[in-house]
Parts: sequence; structure tokens; C-alpha cells
Amino acid sequence: MAMSIPNPVVEDTATDHEPDVAAIEQVIADTETAFNTNDPDLLTAHFTRNATVVNAMGVQISGWDALLESNRKGLAGFLREEYAKYELSDITFLRPDVAIAHKHARATTADGELIDVDPAMIALYVLVKEQGRWWVAARQNTLTRS
Repeated sequence: MAMSIPNPVVEDTATDHEPDVAAIEQVIADTETAFNTNDPDLLTAHFTRNATVVNAMGVQISGWDALLESNRKGLAGFLREEYAKYELSDITFLRPDVAIAHKHARATTADGELIDVDPAMIALYVLVKEQGRWWVAARQNTLTRS
């Protein structure tokens, strides 16, 4: 006999998330600024101490110190002359203190002029609210084209 398993919708709709949305938008804005100014400290600032990131090349980096080192190397190396525009496409609050968000990234010139019409990358963020602020606990980057 087949058993029916309920398919729940997991979303916190009971909380006013307007200030949370603004805070998460700021995380993404800071990330864009950090990438475009080659600032590894700002690029890492919003991550939890035990964060895990899978970069666009499929490499998993775990822990804040390892992430900072990777950001330093990347921004001083192959990413040094790269620029991007980030767009937060959605946020879903699973609980009052847990959210997932998607960010679309398009390449730009140093002056901010869009090069890409469509996103070159989509990133999935898992965010947690601790001590009154939002932190990135995990991020998964996926290239949308080769």
C-alpha cells in the first residue's frame, strides 16, 4: 500500500521581514562592492565562522579563514580585473532566522557598463540571523554558460 507523504510549504509568512530584506540586500550590495574593489575582507565579512562556499569552478571552501585566504588569492589574481553587477532575485524565509536567497551576476566593465545581457552566474545563499544580524552560512555559485 502506497503511503502519501505530505509536501509542506516551508516559508515563514507570519513575520514582517521588511527589515530583514533590507539587511540581506545590504549583504549582497557589500559583496558586489567588495568584488568590484578587490576587497577580500569585505567579501568575507558577512560569512559565519563555519561557512561553506562552493565557488563557480566547483571547489568547496569551508571555514572563515580558508574563505578569506581564497578571496585574497582570487581578488589579487585571476579576478583582479573582473567586475560584476549583482541582482538579488528572491528571498525565502524558512523561519524567522533562516533564509535562502538567489543572486544573479552579470559581468560589467570597470565603469559598471553591462557586458552580459543574461546572468553569467547564479548564486544560492543560505543565511542565518544571529545576534541581531544576517550572516551567510553557505553559498553555491553556478555558472549559467561556459
